[in-house]
Amino acid sequence: MRLPVNQIWPLGAALALSACGGGASVSNLPLQAATGPAADYPMVLGAPFTIDGTTYTPADTLNYDAVGYAAAGTAGGSGVTGAHRTLPLPSYAEVTSLATGRTILIRLERRGPMHGAALIELSPAAADLLDLTGSDRVAVRMRRTNPPETERALLREGRAAPARMDTPKSLLTVLQRRLDQQGSGPTRNAVVAAGQGQAPLAVPQPKPEPARTATPVKGPVVVSPDGPAQGWYVQIGAFSSKANAAAAAARTGASVVPAGKLWRVRAGPYADADKARPALAKVKAAGYTDAIIQRAG
Repeated sequence: MRLPVNQIWPLGAALALSACGGGASVSNLPLQAATGPAADYPMVLGAPFTIDGTTYTPADTLNYDAVGYAAAGTAGGSGVTGAHRTLPLPSYAEVTSLATGRTILIRLERRGPMHGAALIELSPAAADLLDLTGSDRVAVRMRRTNPPETERALLREGRAAPARMDTPKSLLTVLQRRLDQQGSGPTRNAVVAAGQGQAPLAVPQPKPEPARTATPVKGPVVVSPDGPAQGWYVQIGAFSSKANAAAAAARTGASVVPAGKLWRVRAGPYADADKARPALAKVKAAGYTDAIIQRAG
């Protein structure tokens, strides 16, 4: 398989291609000889390529957030690294096991997996950190991140970054449900939020229903558009479609409030921000990870 690369390959990689007659695999090319922070730049993309009949187009997707399966590979040796089909090389990602909630930080250095439907291929050292061995595979969430230089340096040196906090079981349930609905393929399912460095994993929306104002299950009350709101609220989102807002409200037991050309979905009111925090946690566990606490006014 021939994988052409674009002009942002460093000179060393271009020479390697020339020496191999243009037939070298991306996964076998060195990124660059630089050390320290310079070793992370420039990031390499490359031209589209095909694996098992599917064409992949590398892209610098800042808000990449996906669920799929991780497989254990043999490349990467003792380094905590991984192979991915589309993200820049090198780049960094957090990989969370949906079985245990354990999360590790890895450095993406290779293209792959070169066969099968796995989302990512882990080096032996990275696979060990997720208790993944042999021909097994594990359901994971993969999220591109921008770690501090201290952690980047550890990964460049072949060492593991400090342990991450385990993912709560409630969120693992949401992620597993999303994976079950998606199927076994490596399809990306991220919502790109403008102006944010990370995007939450998309939660499937119910089919649009007739526009209505949903009545909360308990606790939050319906906010009347005719009178001023008071207290604290958990804002779940703002929608341009009233039908979509109503669907989100029905899913979370919240209320729909008109706001200009948008429809806000929020739960409340609560006496203070502390009393709103349990409701915020439940909403985020349901998949609405952009929800925030706001004071009315």
